[in-house]
Amino acid sequence: MDAEDFQLEYVDSRGELRKGSLEAMWPARFEVAGPVRAFPSCRGLRNFSGWYWAATGATDVGYESWVELSHLMRLDSEPSVAAMASQPFRLSWRDGGRGRRVRHTPDYFVRHRDGTVVVLDVRPDDLIPPEDAEKFAVTAVACAQVGWGYERVGVLDSVLAANLRWLSGYRHPRVRREPVVAALTMVFTESCGLLAGARAVGDPIAVLPVLFHLIWRRELAVALEDELLSAATLVRPAAVFAREVGDDADASDAAVAG
Repeated sequence: MDAEDFQLEYVDSRGELRKGSLEAMWPARFEVAGPVRAFPSCRGLRNFSGWYWAATGATDVGYESWVELSHLMRLDSEPSVAAMASQPFRLSWRDGGRGRRVRHTPDYFVRHRDGTVVVLDVRPDDLIPPEDAEKFAVTAVACAQVGWGYERVGVLDSVLAANLRWLSGYRHPRVRREPVVAALTMVFTESCGLLAGARAVGDPIAVLPVLFHLIWRRELAVALEDELLSAATLVRPAAVFAREVGDDADASDAAVAG
């Protein structure tokens, strides 16, 4: 299938519905598009939907489940992400075998700071019937036609999700206090325990919120997937952490090759 075989509709920033072929529509700024469909909310609904205020872009982004919310927090905390939108467009194509038109609305459109795009579908591995698996596969083909990445992601690692939920409480820029930021940056020039480093700067009640904000923004780094945040968690400069992760990956690759 080619890009012209896919039809796309979306709601632009003025609230107007736009329709056309994927080949013609793909340059649109879907990161500022409105949801192409409403989020269901009614008594007895099993999924939990709502709106998440994203520090990335300072905008509300919708979610339809706790699993989606976890991935929103993950995206919001990643420095490489410039913008994201939920239910960004509806894609449709002709199913030649059944003679009907198939429609699919991806969960998220993500624009990275380098201009690259990833379209996301969020669905736990054990909740994908064959019909939906086929939709995901065709959506991946459509995205590839216009140079977008595509991912279907499942349940986020439980430790990472818990740490992001905690840190997200400190994501707002108002938490940032530059004199404390400067002091924390100096203290954590070398790896140090989280609480010990905060105490070295001042009253932990005043310092910890700023420290959590810096960890959220990845200006200071911890191993968020290894264990739940605690007083003893090692905090490192982001560059040092990235280098350590790279060294571990290289060592792992060498061990496999050997």
